[in-house]
Amino acid sequence: MWPESSDTAKTLRTGLTTGCCATACCVAAAKKLFTGDSLEQVEVLLPKGKLVQLNMASVSLKGNLVRASTVKDAGDDPDATHGATVFVELRLTEETGIHFSAAEGVGTVTRSGLLLDVGEPAINPVPRKMMQEHLASLATTYKYSGGFAVSVGVEDGEKIALKTMNPRLGIIGGLSILGTTGIVRPFSCAAYIASIHQGIDVAKSNGIKHIAATTGNASESAIQTHYDLPDMALIEMGDFVGAVLKHIKKVEGADPQLMKVSICGGFGKMTKLAAGHMDLNSRASSIDLARLADVAKTQGANDSLVEQIRLSNTSTQALSFCQIEQIPLGDTICQQALAFARRWIPAHIELDVWAIDRKGQFVGYARSEATQ
Repeated sequence: MWPESSDTAKTLRTGLTTGCCATACCVAAAKKLFTGDSLEQVEVLLPKGKLVQLNMASVSLKGNLVRASTVKDAGDDPDATHGATVFVELRLTEETGIHFSAAEGVGTVTRSGLLLDVGEPAINPVPRKMMQEHLASLATTYKYSGGFAVSVGVEDGEKIALKTMNPRLGIIGGLSILGTTGIVRPFSCAAYIASIHQGIDVAKSNGIKHIAATTGNASESAIQTHYDLPDMALIEMGDFVGAVLKHIKKVEGADPQLMKVSICGGFGKMTKLAAGHMDLNSRASSIDLARLADVAKTQGANDSLVEQIRLSNTSTQALSFCQIEQIPLGDTICQQALAFARRWIPAHIELDVWAIDRKGQFVGYARSEATQ
């Protein structure tokens, strides 16, 4: 479990990606082959020009194959691969160029819609480019005209991958070797949003017509059970509903395929969406109890109930007051959330919005049909 944050503000420490780690392993392995030296530390040039140093855990030669490894440091990010051992098995080839393969713990792409073709090892384009450039530079330095066979792995990677989105995205057998800058930024919104976009793209590419975006495990379980959806149809959006809405508008405008989108989340989160917030995190938006009271009043709540809602401790308590008096606050909030989301979701897609309570039970629902 990730520890509670300190009450004292501090600068969060950045880390290095698996792609950066694999590049360092390539450098150490190639140096071993060219010079016989086992480096304890390796310097890597990141895509934006920054030089970083990585400590090597091991460098060993067996026949014509070198295995070099390093331990990933993700800084203060709650990364599933923090502390994992990334390794590269490298050998020289008569054929020019660089051939990548997946070693133990790195997955293989089995579904379309990702940056890589089906059947390719899950080593993303930027890490490949980093490894290619560093190996090409070393080949020039040591006047080597042949090629390289690069096999990238992660110890216990198949087990670690179960904590990631890889199985759902169709990356089977292990982790992906990732990174666009080489740097892991703690609690990166950009990384989370990229995973949302990737999930939508994979679903569309594999013929899924109904996707469901959820704020957490309880909402995901509820909506999956209700509609009997496959895992690939589930988009774990967390608080980033805006990333879902904007990406669907973009990709469906260019290539309409989806027929239905469901949005499901806790009642409190849905009140924020109903108020027009695209980021549902408490740092970006808050639950407006006064607004909930006004909404309840439009549905027939008397003055006493309206005051109870205004003085509630939580949105859940406000909802419970309304449920006792049979005021349909949950449905009304979902209707307002639906009206806001409809601005982004193209007209050819049916849209529904669901709210759940803390037990994972549905407490609100609204739906709009496709109009094209």
